[in-house]
Amino acid sequence: MHIAVISDLHLGARDRADSFGHRDGDFLRFLTFLEDNFERIVLLGDIWETLAGSLPGNPAAQLSRARQAHQALAERLSRSAYTYVYGNHDLAAARVDQAPEYVEIDADGTRILFAHGHQSDALVRHNRWVSELGVWVGGWIRRLGLKRAYEFFASLDERRGGISSSSDRCQFQRWAVRAARQHHADVVVTGHTHRPVRAEHGDRLFLNSGSCSEGRFSYVSMDTRRGDYAINAGF
Repeated sequence: MHIAVISDLHLGARDRADSFGHRDGDFLRFLTFLEDNFERIVLLGDIWETLAGSLPGNPAAQLSRARQAHQALAERLSRSAYTYVYGNHDLAAARVDQAPEYVEIDADGTRILFAHGHQSDALVRHNRWVSELGVWVGGWIRRLGLKRAYEFFASLDERRGGISSSSDRCQFQRWAVRAARQHHADVVVTGHTHRPVRAEHGDRLFLNSGSCSEGRFSYVSMDTRRGDYAINAGF
């Protein structure tokens, strides 16, 4: 089976807090490329930005605003070729669209677990309101044009979340591999960190799709028949 995975588009309401960074027409061409080359496309969370509105609260209304601002993309992403898994920035899709937290696919003798990855973060799990307040403040930092301040706080949040460039030390990857074992999966695919990664952990393979925000094109390609699993940039 040929599967593509994209995540972390952070499509917003087209204000200065919208970090998508693409012209919609360019991204539609990317989606056409994926549709032409893969049987299924997994949208692995934080597709929509529902927490960085001008006022806090009511993420479902912000989801609606973001979809209105990117109508052609919203229509395309609702097609049957796409499988949607929610993340922490678009948790509202669980209620609005009944998007699941996990998806598991068995193909050609391989079991694959798809999860956005925010489940690894204790702050998101136990004090979600604090995490969401931080995202909202970050949205206003972007609106004010304070790029360096935004990048500084983002780097602090990475460290707090145990995200590392070293696969041996990365707590996020350790969580993902544990989740794979609990679900009896051979391969686990996440988003969330915005870092594209392919790493082997014993008999489990960890993949992170990176991010398609800030004008980037990053995706995982999977061919379960051939056993090919790759990280890709561009198309």
